Amino acid sequence: MATPAEADMAKDGARSLNRALRRALAAALLPCLAGCAVGPDFGPPAAPVADHYLEAHNRAIGTGRQDYRDWWKVFHDPVLNRLIEIAYDQNLTLLSAGTRVLQARAELGVAIGELYPQQQQGVGLTTYNRPSHADAASDPQLQLNNFWQSQLGARAAWELDFWGKFRRGVESADAAYLATVASYDDILVTLLGDVAKTYIGIRTLEKQIAIARANIVRQKEALQIARDRFSGGTATKLDVYQAENVLGQTEASIPQLTMQLQHGQNALRVFLGMTPEPLDPLLARSTGKIPVAPAKIFVGIPTDLLRRRPDVRAAELKAAAQSAQIGVAQSELYPAISLTGRIGGSASTINGARLSSIFTPAGLAYSFGPSFQWNILNYGQITNNVRLQDATLQQYLVDYQNTVLKAQQDVENGVSTYLQSKIAVEALRRSVAAANGALGISLLEYQQGTRDYTSVLTSEQNLLQAQNDLVIAEGNVPLGVTMVYEALGGGWQIRDGNDFVPPATNAQMRARTDWGDVLPPAGAPKPPPPALAAPTPGLPGPENEGPTVRAPEF
Repeated sequence: MATPAEADMAKDGARSLNRALRRALAAALLPCLAGCAVGPDFGPPAAPVADHYLEAHNRAIGTGRQDYRDWWKVFHDPVLNRLIEIAYDQNLTLLSAGTRVLQARAELGVAIGELYPQQQQGVGLTTYNRPSHADAASDPQLQLNNFWQSQLGARAAWELDFWGKFRRGVESADAAYLATVASYDDILVTLLGDVAKTYIGIRTLEKQIAIARANIVRQKEALQIARDRFSGGTATKLDVYQAENVLGQTEASIPQLTMQLQHGQNALRVFLGMTPEPLDPLLARSTGKIPVAPAKIFVGIPTDLLRRRPDVRAAELKAAAQSAQIGVAQSELYPAISLTGRIGGSASTINGARLSSIFTPAGLAYSFGPSFQWNILNYGQITNNVRLQDATLQQYLVDYQNTVLKAQQDVENGVSTYLQSKIAVEALRRSVAAANGALGISLLEYQQGTRDYTSVLTSEQNLLQAQNDLVIAEGNVPLGVTMVYEALGGGWQIRDGNDFVPPATNAQMRARTDWGDVLPPAGAPKPPPPALAAPTPGLPGPENEGPTVRAPEF
């Protein structure tokens, strides 16, 4: 039994050890509390942006801002409006993008979990043991019989985030999550543009087919005149053959146009998430009526693209996610310091003891303390991994700049298509009027015998060509408007307040897995959006900025 002096010395030693452990723990936690994190802090990358668009001086182009949320409604076409609604509700590519958003949210939760003790386990064990009596290394004085042994407790291990490894991981996962939201918006913008462009193409082809049929009627009349003159001996068989040749070519154009029309309808079905079925209930109204474009469109200024276009936002966020990965890689250059511990009870039936003593103070056992692991011999490998992550970041920064350039190119292409097609329409309308008059005169003079049939053939061909060119140009005007508004990043705003997956998919996923607040039940009340600050003069206002989506709370 220890003497009082020995007991006091033991207590003093325990106090000294306790103070030393507290100091060591404080020293270990201080850098974490200070928020130290290795690696670069990401900032907005430089972007090559023009001051204004090339055609900003044109009267048909406005530099003011417009609400681009429902840009397709500028055509005042109820059929197109309905197609947009169906595509938003049923398109499978968009649904797939919505599930990727949910994946990214779950991955963010995994990253946040790394900030807490990485190993948390409850353990329990009961075994029946028969000691060996033939082991010469065992103590011959111990005469152990068969016995039971039980252990019950918990253990944990926590790697402290000294160097910001896990915080950088959360930063990367957060940016990656927001990038998937931006990618979802980009797919939505593209989908809306594709539906509108396909619809315009369908209406254009319908009108071309109608024009071909109208020309067939006129060409049949001209063929009959040639036959009558041949029967009367005032024309040769050549006139009849030439008339039949032109008529046959026009008739052959209808199957070609019909094939293109059917291809467009097939593409539209995919956009709408529909199986091959008749589209007449959707498209019967306004058959052959090309959407009418507005007389003026508003494009704002190029800097607006940096926040409104989802693909630009996605490119920046991907770079931000990769920037954080540099810090994750750099943290491997330093020692990983952890706190480990276990607590529990242990008991056996040796020497007549009982297993129930596991729940007594005598059965309590615990241990705790710090540890570290340092991959110091892997310095070269770790350094090259840091270089790899840095080079990847530089690639993403270049990709971002390229995306900004292409965004401006898309707007310029759309503006050019819109303006030049309007000019072409005016010229082709005059051309059609002249070709129509020329056909009437040449046919009359042929009947009177003052002209040969060659002038009739030329007039028929010129009229059909001019009419076709006019229809194509008329379709290119709203096509240019669609290109502009798609390039400006309009349309993704319609998903504000909506879930990323439809109710049926929501219910299906919740039936399989407990999604908690990450995937709230369809129709559940949503928290009010954060208040938006008043727009600063000269800077993009709230309607021109990216979405106010942030990472969920875990």
